[in-house]
Amino acid sequence: MDLHDYSEISKAAERGRNDFVRLGLALLFIVGAVIYSTTLGHISLPMMVAAGIGAYMAMNIGANDVANNVGPAVGSKALTMGGALVIAAVCEAAGALIAGGEVVSTIRSGIIDPSLIPDKAAFIWIMMSALLAAALWLNVATLVGAPVSTTHSIVGALLGAGVMAAGFGIANWGKVVQIAASWVISPVMGGIVAAGFLYFIKRTITYQSDMRAAAARIVPVLIGLMVGVFAAYLMLKGLSKLWKVGFVEALLGGAGLGVVSYLVLKPVIARRAARSENTKQAINALFTWPLIMSAALLSFAHGSNDVANAIGPLAAIVDALQTSGSEIGASAGIPLWVMLVGALGISVGLALFGPKVIRTVGNEITELDQMRAYSIAMSATVTVILASQLGLPVSSTHIAVGGVFGIGFLREHLKNRYAIMIAQIKAHHPEDDQPAIDAFITSFTAASIEQKGQMLKDLKQRMKSLQDPAHFSKRERKELRQVYKTELVKRSLIKRIAAAWVITVPASALMSAAIYLVLQQLGF
Repeated sequence: MDLHDYSEISKAAERGRNDFVRLGLALLFIVGAVIYSTTLGHISLPMMVAAGIGAYMAMNIGANDVANNVGPAVGSKALTMGGALVIAAVCEAAGALIAGGEVVSTIRSGIIDPSLIPDKAAFIWIMMSALLAAALWLNVATLVGAPVSTTHSIVGALLGAGVMAAGFGIANWGKVVQIAASWVISPVMGGIVAAGFLYFIKRTITYQSDMRAAAARIVPVLIGLMVGVFAAYLMLKGLSKLWKVGFVEALLGGAGLGVVSYLVLKPVIARRAARSENTKQAINALFTWPLIMSAALLSFAHGSNDVANAIGPLAAIVDALQTSGSEIGASAGIPLWVMLVGALGISVGLALFGPKVIRTVGNEITELDQMRAYSIAMSATVTVILASQLGLPVSSTHIAVGGVFGIGFLREHLKNRYAIMIAQIKAHHPEDDQPAIDAFITSFTAASIEQKGQMLKDLKQRMKSLQDPAHFSKRERKELRQVYKTELVKRSLIKRIAAAWVITVPASALMSAAIYLVLQQLGF
């Protein structure tokens, strides 16, 4: 055994110790939630079990779902992993505690009919089964690095336990069809919107010969647009439980803030652009702070909305255990301790187990820089706003991941198209005139997109008028024109993530049904 083997063994042991520490801290948080639930004056085994499962679910939401908010910023290196974890943890907790709401729906998304639930005991078992099954499925998805929808996880779990308790008639199958439709609608819309933003940036900035001047004109517009869209998104989604704002009012408010941001930032961006080099890397740096702010705001909005996936069933169980009578309410109040379990659990789960899915979203699907990450962040907000107004079923997780794939496929398309242009240039020059080919390609690379098109048109026309002076054989010319497809998106991840999305609802439903049967047999 050589030194390299000892080094590998040492690294594996260190990883094992780190995993053990993370697992220990997670268990400590769950035990803490269980112990605290016994100090509330109503001690019962179902309450203690529900508190532990709720804490477990909240951690899994933090470990899996939050990656969509900070993954692109980390992948583009606008944020370090440590910085992203701190910002997301603080903003997720703040969103849950400040804007998480005082009342939640007891039956998430109307997936089952509460009037068909046999009794309050069955209701408690359904909620507990759904909470545990959704948490287990999210745990499995996190282990394999697949970002999945926490909402779909809890919806599928409610469906499975509900059907097991009262039969197939309890399910709202129309909602199930909408969820299935969102598997396609969400990533496609997210990918198209993200690719559209990136293509606009390329056409107006990076394809221009003077990128600094173009950036001084366009970047303030893009940042102003981002401020406006995020402000509207925050009013409609992140603060909706504190402050009810209509769609038109949110758009007008966002537009006002966007215009103010544009006016304030325009001279600042102009000065920074003037001091920068005329390179893509320098222009990318102008998007760093907007990306950091977007990660924070997306995390805040996520905490205010998706904390209900963890605390909704827990709050429903607590409400059922602490109220007399057999009636099942459509909504339940949220005790402060339940909200704290959700808020802190999301932050703890993110800090302990979040990096794996963050790396999948930010680094493994395709290479990201700040411009690409900006496009994904815009897609995550614009698509949700548009879809909600059009009544389309979408998942924020699927939108964000679809945006990353959309960026990658656009990069592939543009790179392959550029390779075709280079092949055309070579095919329209004599083979013994390499200096002329090199000079043309240098000028072509530095030209704007409009100039590139004109240069190719002029070259083809000139060669045609000279009756093709190139000395290539047909076989050589075919080889010159052949463009090998460049793949910038990891295809294996497409299959893995798509499979995880498709089986989320049935997997969590089957788990929940099995857990319900066990709880029913235990009868506590």
